Amino acid sequence: MSSYAQSYRRAEEDPSGFWLEAASALAWDKQPTQGVDDSRAPLYSWFGDGTLNLSVSALDRHVAAGRGGQAALIYDSAVLGLKRSYSYSELLEQVAKTAGALAGLGVGVGDRVLLYMPMIPEAVIGMLACARLGAIHSVVFGGFAPRELASRIDDAAPAAILTATGGVEPNRRVEYLPTLAEALRLSEHTVPHVLVTPREGFATGLSDVDESVPGTRWHDAAALVSAAPAAPPAVVPSTHPLYILYTSGTTGAPKGVVRDTGGYGTALAWSMRNIYGVGPGQTMFTASDVGWVVGHSYIVYAPLLVGATTVLYEGKPVGTPDAGAFWRVAAEHGARALFTAPTALRAIRKADPQAELVGQYDLSELKAIFAAGERLDPDTAAWTAEVTGKPVIDNWWQTETGWPIAANPFGLDPQPIKLGSPTLPVPGYRVRILDAFGEQVSEPNAEGNIALELPLPPGALTTLWGNDERFVSSYLSAFPGYYASGDSGYLDEDGYVFVMGRTDDVINVSGHRLSTGAMEQVLASHPAVAECAVIGVNDPLKGQRPSGYVVLKSGVELSEEELAPQLIALVRKDIGPVADFKDVRVVAALPKTRSGKILRKTMRQIADGEDYQVPGTIEDASVLDTLIGVLRPARD
Repeated sequence: MSSYAQSYRRAEEDPSGFWLEAASALAWDKQPTQGVDDSRAPLYSWFGDGTLNLSVSALDRHVAAGRGGQAALIYDSAVLGLKRSYSYSELLEQVAKTAGALAGLGVGVGDRVLLYMPMIPEAVIGMLACARLGAIHSVVFGGFAPRELASRIDDAAPAAILTATGGVEPNRRVEYLPTLAEALRLSEHTVPHVLVTPREGFATGLSDVDESVPGTRWHDAAALVSAAPAAPPAVVPSTHPLYILYTSGTTGAPKGVVRDTGGYGTALAWSMRNIYGVGPGQTMFTASDVGWVVGHSYIVYAPLLVGATTVLYEGKPVGTPDAGAFWRVAAEHGARALFTAPTALRAIRKADPQAELVGQYDLSELKAIFAAGERLDPDTAAWTAEVTGKPVIDNWWQTETGWPIAANPFGLDPQPIKLGSPTLPVPGYRVRILDAFGEQVSEPNAEGNIALELPLPPGALTTLWGNDERFVSSYLSAFPGYYASGDSGYLDEDGYVFVMGRTDDVINVSGHRLSTGAMEQVLASHPAVAECAVIGVNDPLKGQRPSGYVVLKSGVELSEEELAPQLIALVRKDIGPVADFKDVRVVAALPKTRSGKILRKTMRQIADGEDYQVPGTIEDASVLDTLIGVLRPARD
């Protein structure tokens, strides 16, 4: 039996014993003796009698072990031409002093701190400082619009916000302070303190927003931190929330995924060694953003928990300055693993199809390239493997799970790669294929709903912030005893997982999960729109892109050329530029069932050129016939 098979079977037969053993990789104040706690099933928890502080596992213990001089964090800003390395000792000092600055403003155990930050060291330091205090951080990606940011402020009710004057893109600078000030004015919750990291070259500074929001004080973060004492680590239960991370693209009441402390740390440490093959003194380059789950797990926490070096990259896969940017960073910093999204690999291929730039860099230290965030298409995987000479390893997971559900265990027992599959279920995850009635599909290659048998392993979400009922109804009620992933797919005869697509209205745009329902809500707010539908259309570069179809209210005389720019601007304002919403068409009617449900899946199949069947429940088949000519050009 292979080491993977042995690990998987042990985790399946004795989950508490398997994960208690894995938990020894962390520095506990009180070592746990209890594995899974099912007393509140289906709300499970892990290591309920253990106590710890995760910043100690990530920083203090490595310094105490005599490795304080090793590089912990390398900041590489391709957009500014800046590079800086922080040793473990230096990073610990900055984290402790930042925690001291927050504590001086009254932030303590259980308080929430929202971060609205670009890819700069202060973002990583701020997250770790919250962990040190036992405060719960909530990072919001800097591309979100004021209204989206305000909804997260109201839901998390933070005691403080950490931000910067702005973010730097290849061709522009994004001012953060006006957006944040507007979000604070829109929110019902009053945030008493905002700490601003100053950056050069931005038009709006502290003095411009100082008294712009009643009840909010704006502080120079650098000045506060430099004067603050170092804060000691707060010991918290393993089950204490470490962070809230909102699933992207939501409107109204957002879904805040809650991650615990000890279970998450245990899962990440295990995955670094056994999935990614990275350990002490080695370097991991995760080309993501700290606003997404990949950034939380594999830029900030996981590399530091195992004593590795993590690279914080401020730049793009292309254009900063060229499509060799990732290869340059990997070579320069001796990365053993490169983790990115398939859309980045497609962008690199588009800009450098002959891979001329790869040969300019020494990638001898690089052992594997990992991809996640959306389906890795076989063509992109094969091209990347060919031009780099490295294995390209897909892995499948979600914001909710926090670490891979299915992956090739590269550090434990590499398995043969099957293009189009993220390989096998990770030990701890019991992947099942269910039919519409919740019955398990036993035949291989039979597609159904991908579900995970409860309890989930350590590291997965424990609930939604402030709403256990919504957690159960959103994920656990469709198939009792299972977590519903929202994806469809199948297991082949070798047990390999194949993920085929979403079963709900979430699409993947350049690795960002966005709700088409949220976009429809924005379109429907326009006074000229009677009803609308947004579908995700396959895109060779970005995975998917949203395409909108609107029906005008009776009597409205507005051309498509006049309306489309207005609708595009609305989505950009309310959802943000990450939605990449650029395509919208005016149609006479939308295809529906007799019960009034819009046939979005059928529309998407037509747009993507797939085979489709007209449902017998359709109200008027002629409506679909008239749309075919509009839908098919959407993929061109």
